[in-house]
Amino acid sequence: MRKPIVTLTTDFGLRDHYVGAMKGVVLGICPQAQIVDITHDVRPFRISEGAFLIAQACPCFPAGTVHVVVVDPGVGTARRPILLEAGGQLFVAPDNGVLALVYPDQPRQARAISNRRCFREPVSHTFHGRDIFAPVAAHLAAGLPASRFGKRIDDYVRPASVQPRQTGERAWAGEVLHIDNFGNIVTNFRATDLPDLATSHLSLTICASRVSAVASNYAERAPGELFLIVGSSGYVEVSVGRESAARALGCETGAPVELITE
Repeated sequence: MRKPIVTLTTDFGLRDHYVGAMKGVVLGICPQAQIVDITHDVRPFRISEGAFLIAQACPCFPAGTVHVVVVDPGVGTARRPILLEAGGQLFVAPDNGVLALVYPDQPRQARAISNRRCFREPVSHTFHGRDIFAPVAAHLAAGLPASRFGKRIDDYVRPASVQPRQTGERAWAGEVLHIDNFGNIVTNFRATDLPDLATSHLSLTICASRVSAVASNYAERAPGELFLIVGSSGYVEVSVGRESAARALGCETGAPVELITE
C-alpha cells in the first residue's frame, strides 16, 4: 500500500515555525504520511489566491490525498473548520471560501468538523493550523472515516466574489487571483467563458492600463509589450514580454479587472 499523502497550502511563509509545527503534528499522529508542500507563499489573508492555488494543484494528486489549506484571517472567530470531499480527495480548511474553486463542477460533500477528540489540546485561539487542521488531516490520513469528524452541511461558504460578474451588456468585473513568480497576472476570467479570445475584439482594464493584444505563447510578443494570454491554469493572464507584468503595472492580488467586449 502506498503511503498516505497530506499536502499543505498556507500563507505562513517559511521564516517562522508554523509550517514545521504542523508537519510535526501530522507525523506524530500518522508517522507514515508523505507530506507535500504545495505552497506557503499565499499572500497573507488572500483567500481567493489560496482558493486558486489549491484548485490548480489538487487534480495532480492521486485519489485519497488529504489537503490542508490554511489561509485564515478569521482564526479564533465563530467561523467553522470544515472537511470537504470532492474529486476523490479530502480537504481540511476554514469555512471562509478558500475551497470555493476546488472541483466546482463535481459533486462535493462538506462536513462541519466538531469532533474535538481529533484536535490537539489545548486549542490556541490563533493557530488552528497546528491544533485543528493538521491533526484532523493526520487522522484522515491514518484511516479515520470522514463521517467521524462531524455532521454534513450544505451552507458552507462559496463566495460569489471569486467569479466575474456582469456589469453591463458587454462588460464584466473581475479581480486578480494570483501573481506568479514571473510576474504574470492571473485574472478570474476563465478561457472557457471566452472561447473566441484570439479573434474577439475585447479589452481588459487593469491597474489603470488597457490591454487588448493577445498571444498564444509568451515568446510571441516583443520584450516589454503588454498582452493577454491563456495560461496553463485555464485563466486569462496579463503578461509583459520577458518582464514582470505585475511590476510594470504596479499590480497586486485582489486588484479589480474590467473586461469589455466589442
